[in-house]
Amino acid sequence: MTQILQARNVNLRDLIDQFGLQLVRDREFFTEWHEDLPELIEQEEQFLDKVQQGFLNLMQYPPYLEKAVQISVLSPLLFLANFFLPPFRIRAEQSTEIISEDEGVLIRGQLDLIVLKDRFWVLVIESKEFSYSPEAGLAQLLSYMLANPDDEKPCFGLLTNGLDFRFIKLLKNPARYAVSDRRDLLDEGNALYSVLQIMKRLGQL
Repeated sequence: MTQILQARNVNLRDLIDQFGLQLVRDREFFTEWHEDLPELIEQEEQFLDKVQQGFLNLMQYPPYLEKAVQISVLSPLLFLANFFLPPFRIRAEQSTEIISEDEGVLIRGQLDLIVLKDRFWVLVIESKEFSYSPEAGLAQLLSYMLANPDDEKPCFGLLTNGLDFRFIKLLKNPARYAVSDRRDLLDEGNALYSVLQIMKRLGQL
């Protein structure tokens, strides 16, 4: 009998045991987040400075919930990355499911946001409310990425709570993934610059 799990309750051990998922530590496996990044123009940087200031203002008035993360931080980034324009399109709350090879476990869930180009999954996004560590949603995001119908091309993901940003790359055959360095809005400067650069780079692939 097939066991049904909800993606929000899945942990990394489940994905390792059921799908053979492995973490790759080799920096050359995931070069897309740190090589050949496009330059930003001054207007983009000025806009991102306002986004950062808005987030820091919101931090002073908790609770800062998941929907606020999407509106205040993710929407401006998606706009600047041109993901609302052709050839891209964005879908929200799309249902997904994956089943283990022995069909013993079925994982169902509903991803927050996905950027599509035709049928290609450009970027899968999982956002958490500010009180959560982004790593708390890593297994959930990876389970969505494993549901990517394309078994050959890499799938990319973004995990954020509005403050911290991590990008993920996943290949399915065999199932393996890598995680970028963290981008933190409380660090010196504005981490959103590099977040947007990475998003633009993934849109170019």
